[in-house]
Amino acid sequence: MGMMKPEKRTQKKPLLIVNPKSGIMPVNYIVSFGLDFLKENFSIAKSLSKEDTEEIINKNFDSHDVFIAAGGDGTVHSVAMQLVDTDKTFGVLPLGSGNGFAKEFGFNINVISLMSSIRKAGVMPIDVIELNGHLCLNVAGIGLDSIVAHSFSDLKLRGILPYIWLTLKTFIRLKPFPVTIWCGDEKIVSEDIFVITIANTRQFGNNAFIAPDARPNDGVINLVLIKPFPKIFAPLFVIRLFTKQINKSKFVRQIKIDREIAIETTETRMHIDGEPIKTGNRIVVKIKKESLKVLKTPRNKFIKYSN
Repeated sequence: MGMMKPEKRTQKKPLLIVNPKSGIMPVNYIVSFGLDFLKENFSIAKSLSKEDTEEIINKNFDSHDVFIAAGGDGTVHSVAMQLVDTDKTFGVLPLGSGNGFAKEFGFNINVISLMSSIRKAGVMPIDVIELNGHLCLNVAGIGLDSIVAHSFSDLKLRGILPYIWLTLKTFIRLKPFPVTIWCGDEKIVSEDIFVITIANTRQFGNNAFIAPDARPNDGVINLVLIKPFPKIFAPLFVIRLFTKQINKSKFVRQIKIDREIAIETTETRMHIDGEPIKTGNRIVVKIKKESLKVLKTPRNKFIKYSN
């Protein structure tokens, strides 16, 4: 008798949701030249908007267990938000410029490595922050970064250099604004500030660490308040930001809290994961503990890899 062939295991392919508008070469390469290779290991769908992403995931929800966002931070946010409070696993093939979430969780452009992580099927449940009903995966903020996000969305140019130029221009004109933070009936903050960041992970992207102590699975809301400071100190702040030392500045206050809070402010421009939104003068912030399942990678900054 001949040798019996091993039984072929049937496994659902991961769904790779690609944003071809990310505008950088890896996207064009993957979409144009890499489809044959990727089709052997992934189902592929192209998304041009948040509405496309929602429709794709709803249509394919029961056909896949792993959903991979292939694009920049906007694509990552759009895909992840559809998977909150589900049993599906979320991963990233980072093709943007900032890639903050991807850097924190060890995702990179190496497709072979991504496939290996998918086969190992390790999962890390993480928290998600809710702000007036909007979900935040990485970092949300009011102040300098939110004003820049709103201005940048109206800018035709893209890339890091226009973003830096716009940030400098905004910073020169920046004025403090009042913020009051409530935890129940207790007023825990009442002062004028330049920036308030609500962080689930440590960085904006590009290794700019606004909340070096933040952890995405600790059940805690991390607030970072930057008080008004002499603008001549701006270069020092930038250095501290990229060396994980921002929390050591006397102009920076950190608050960790595991309960619902309310932020009252006159500044209604906000960003969530880099996407500009308009809010009212009161923002209710909650934490949804361990509500998103993220694929483990060997380079995850928060955990040691295990099967």
